[in-house]
Amino acid sequence: MTVSPPRNAVLGGSLAVVAALALSACGAAPTNSSTTADGKNAATATSAADFGGTAALVKAAKKEGALHIIAVPRDWANYGAIIDGFTKKYGIKITDENPDGSSQDEINAVTSRKGQDRAPDVLDLGSSFALSAAQQGLLAPYKVASFDQIPEGQKDPKGQWFNDYGGYISIGCDAKRVKTCPTTFADLLKPQYKGQVALNGNPTKSGSAFGGVYAAALANKGSFDDIQPGLDFFAKLKKNGNYTPVESTPATVEKGETPISIDWDYLNAGYADEFKSKGVDWKVAIPSDGQYAQYYSQAINKDAPHPAAARLWQEYLYSAEGQNLWLKGYARPALMTSMESAGTLDKTAAAKLPQVSGTPSFPTEAQQSKAKTVIASGWAKAVSG
Repeated sequence: MTVSPPRNAVLGGSLAVVAALALSACGAAPTNSSTTADGKNAATATSAADFGGTAALVKAAKKEGALHIIAVPRDWANYGAIIDGFTKKYGIKITDENPDGSSQDEINAVTSRKGQDRAPDVLDLGSSFALSAAQQGLLAPYKVASFDQIPEGQKDPKGQWFNDYGGYISIGCDAKRVKTCPTTFADLLKPQYKGQVALNGNPTKSGSAFGGVYAAALANKGSFDDIQPGLDFFAKLKKNGNYTPVESTPATVEKGETPISIDWDYLNAGYADEFKSKGVDWKVAIPSDGQYAQYYSQAINKDAPHPAAARLWQEYLYSAEGQNLWLKGYARPALMTSMESAGTLDKTAAAKLPQVSGTPSFPTEAQQSKAKTVIASGWAKAVSG
């Protein structure tokens, strides 16, 4: 499996598959961020070199001794192994708040906790939400050492956000509870799936649910310029009783509350592994009638309370070690093509990725902004009643 270098004008990244918040807390954030002996400030460093090199960044991050992340479940794209790997390597304690939160929750935490020590240092956002955060002036420009290897169109030129890992919208299904698992969006409308079809979140707040609606639009004669057919599809699912408003999680799947879940393929594939020991036969299909792929983006809070640790975290995520850990979680890393060329890609992990044919295209910034507006105004009506 390879990832083609470019993707069109904005988000998501080309995934050309060959083989395959809360109340405020007391305590303000430090006003004098980590600074080197010669006066270089981590909070304004736009690269490790700008701060005096990787060794200086590591030293400053260790001095800070902490990193605040948010809305990151350990079972999401192998995040647990990534968190543990960073802590083991640098001895920096990671606090993971609200792991089941949404991209919008992350943005809300940044704005509501500005100047507080408990603000998130870094963000992992659905690409449309990363654009929103950048437009609001919430993100710090920073370019990791491998920034030039991230394909054009998969990063903000200033380094305010950059794509990291991605995948395809897929349909997960509990084969022990569902007699015949659906493999397309058209299948989901069949009467045999009453009360069984769920999304992982609310598309007005969640990147994965937003992707689910976009995929449904593509499956129903919509386009990147027209997401309305996706809303109409879920309205139809709701009307015929197939859609359930229960937001899908591993817990709801185990309980049988969401036996069919529309979610990223790397999450559904990871759940399949996780559920085996629990007696759940979880099948994963990428719908041929609505192939939609997207990357998630990394970013640094402009007012991060631990600015050196925030930047070191990004360096770790975009190292060969970090990128291969995404791959082991069934996610397609942004540096996959360059790593394949360099011989640093974990080929065994790459061979296990869900199979997909064809080369997907991706919406532009303007198209995603338009889609978000349509979903914000129409989602509640589509699934109410």
